[in-house]
Amino acid sequence: MVSSRQQTQKSFLRRLDWQLITLITVLFVISIMTIHSAMGGGQYSLDFGLRQIFYYILGAIIAFIIMLFSPKKIRKYTYIIYFIFIILLLGLIIMPESAITPVINGAKSWYRFGPISIQPSEFMKIVLILAISKVVAQHNRFTFNKSFETDLMLIFKIAFVSIIPMALILLQNDLGTTLVILAIIAGIVIVSGVTWKILAPLFGTVIIIGSALILSIIYKPNLIENVAGIKTYQLGRINSWLDPYSYSSGDGFHLTESLKAIGSGQLIGKGLNNGEVYIPENHTDFIFSVIGEEFGFIGAVVLLGIFLLLLIHLLRMATNADDLFNKSFIVGYASLLLFHIVQNIGMTIQLLPITGIPLPFISYGGSSLWSLMTGVGVILSIHYHTPKKYDENLNTTKTASPTHN
Repeated sequence: MVSSRQQTQKSFLRRLDWQLITLITVLFVISIMTIHSAMGGGQYSLDFGLRQIFYYILGAIIAFIIMLFSPKKIRKYTYIIYFIFIILLLGLIIMPESAITPVINGAKSWYRFGPISIQPSEFMKIVLILAISKVVAQHNRFTFNKSFETDLMLIFKIAFVSIIPMALILLQNDLGTTLVILAIIAGIVIVSGVTWKILAPLFGTVIIIGSALILSIIYKPNLIENVAGIKTYQLGRINSWLDPYSYSSGDGFHLTESLKAIGSGQLIGKGLNNGEVYIPENHTDFIFSVIGEEFGFIGAVVLLGIFLLLLIHLLRMATNADDLFNKSFIVGYASLLLFHIVQNIGMTIQLLPITGIPLPFISYGGSSLWSLMTGVGVILSIHYHTPKKYDENLNTTKTASPTHN
């Protein structure tokens, strides 16, 4: 006979989301290999690959601990966590520069505790997904007569929750994270139940304003200077994106070298540890350039395929989720990943302007990886506490009802 302890162990293992765990493990291996290879240029005295292993181990512990809490409990304490991180973001603005709040690369965005630096804005992305998801779930739960007015009220609620962290992050000159937050909001709003009579003109207005801004920067930079007060020299990153070779000794250096590295990789790449093109800080935001050079087009496609499998898995979970809080969080997290992937890879091949947005699960960095693993923990919790909802291998005639929060 099977003991109760063995049954409990079997139940625990069966309730884990092994597909998600497998995909993250594969990305972990790729990350360590690529970061270690990036050290070969001799520009670093430390092997950041070893540090990334530590970050991943700690991230896995964070995800496992979060998984043990049910989505209902996570949802219950969401607003408390939200206000804690608002205070942390505000602290970076009002506190003077010190050993705890240092200025790194011209920005005061980190708290430093000995060898470990924490960037609250990275975690705020996950916390904001939780907060918006709770707003959407509560609004729909207590809205009995859905109308244009109630949908408009939901939009205002989402904007109210989002505007404060966005403003605090913008004050840190972190435009990249602000754009990520906008992508998160867009993804959750689409599944929130808001009518397209609101969404269509809303998204249309954003697209028109964004397009007009880009065209003005390209063709009428003086207009941007007069209207927005942005100096022409501050548009260097945009100009270097449009014509990197004219700025190859300055703002365009990273991009020209990235294009050279990826292009030189051709079909199958030069092989692991055989990278030759020098790109400063290539283990962080420009890690895809290393992959393109050393693994070529095939290696890049394989990585994109893994990301695609991850996104498909998340969207399948969201489709099967009956609870709107769970569905909204999964879609918000998928939106975050999609924006990071498109923006990071796009900037290395000149499709998009350069921003400080890392490649998810691949780029080196503690705060970025820990925040992503925090989101993984929430998704594992959703799967773990509603196991039979996603388990297609159970041959039972009756499945347990998902937990409604």
